[in-house]
Amino acid sequence: MTALTPIRTKAETALMAQYEALRRDLAKNKASSAAREAAIAGFAANGLPHRRIEAYHYTDLRNLLRDAAPLAHRPSEKAGHSVEAGRFLGDIRAHEIIFVNGRLMDAGKLASRLPKGVSITVKPDTAPMILDPSDAVVALNTALSQENVSIEIGNGVTLEHPLHLAFVQDAGSPQAVFARVSVRVGDAANATLIESHEGPNAIATQSNVGVEIAAADRARVEHVRVNAEGDKAFSLSSLGLSLGHDASVYSLNVILGAAISRHQILARFAGENAKLRLNGVGMLDGERHADVTLVVDHAVPGGESRELFKTAVDERSSGVFQGKIIVRPHAQKTDGKMMSAALLLSEDASMSNKPELEIFADDVQCGHGATCGALDDNLLFYLMARGIPRRDAQALLIRSFLGEATEEVSSQELREALGGLIDAWLARRAEA
Repeated sequence: MTALTPIRTKAETALMAQYEALRRDLAKNKASSAAREAAIAGFAANGLPHRRIEAYHYTDLRNLLRDAAPLAHRPSEKAGHSVEAGRFLGDIRAHEIIFVNGRLMDAGKLASRLPKGVSITVKPDTAPMILDPSDAVVALNTALSQENVSIEIGNGVTLEHPLHLAFVQDAGSPQAVFARVSVRVGDAANATLIESHEGPNAIATQSNVGVEIAAADRARVEHVRVNAEGDKAFSLSSLGLSLGHDASVYSLNVILGAAISRHQILARFAGENAKLRLNGVGMLDGERHADVTLVVDHAVPGGESRELFKTAVDERSSGVFQGKIIVRPHAQKTDGKMMSAALLLSEDASMSNKPELEIFADDVQCGHGATCGALDDNLLFYLMARGIPRRDAQALLIRSFLGEATEEVSSQELREALGGLIDAWLARRAEA
């Protein structure tokens, strides 16, 4: 029987060639692994996902990713000191962990600067702990990440200031970055993680970053992610969350940058009576496309999950929200609610919402909803009748709409920084 040879796109062919070159380098250092081989084999068999695959129906990567940029160059040791990592957030007090072109900077000295109870190690590769290894984006991340960083926050440790994972693209021409970070927050530990992504404008950078956060029993984790990549960037990101018994996790995703972005979240309840809050803020303009796809998997009893995503869609941009709550047969007493709301600020803006429930237990409380609409004319009239110019009235209403998703950030300093990002976007919109 003749074996079938899949027809590959230009981007798929380039990605396979990049892996072959990387594998030869890794073999010299004896750093190749079964996880990489399995990941690239899965990708070779299936290729980039397309619109006939349900999870990628609104973001057809086979069509959108026309070519794969070359892998980013290895940054110099001084690069971590020369880049402006996370400065768009202002002067937030945090322990900085800087990645330039996917590489951890100052790894040797970093351990001495981290707070007590926090350790960091660099591994040549690792299989995903939480994320789905069969997903094409995760598979490419596993195959092409040149180092994987593991952060451990010890049992009972409470961090006074956040850990800031700052991912920076240092690029003068198109390049691709692959990075993987795994964070374990120990029993009864308490930590805030900031994750920021940035890069130059007018350069078609590409990124594929995977972050996994495992919250052990009774851990408390707050995670704020901000995508402020350049205006030509193609951004793929995956977040894996695991919640132990009585754990509490809050994660906020803020979309400011990139021409095309897809952020996917897989959250799994591993212990009973855990609580999860997933929020999102999207500010889209121009012709940008931003996709947020998430799966919340209630596999044990007593879990509580809440999802609230707010998106402002302007000009010719398009937004996507796909959310699924799964309640397994033994996950009784589950309480899950999901909401996506979008403001369409122009006639050419579009938003695709697809909330889903898959419930296999009978003693649960679950619900979902989605709305799309323009600004309320009655509220606009009310504000304008009191002397507020139309643009300012619109900004007040948009600010109120988006701000609801950031209210639960516990740090006032961080909450104000996020409010400043929303205000800056509204100011640019007013000037357009």
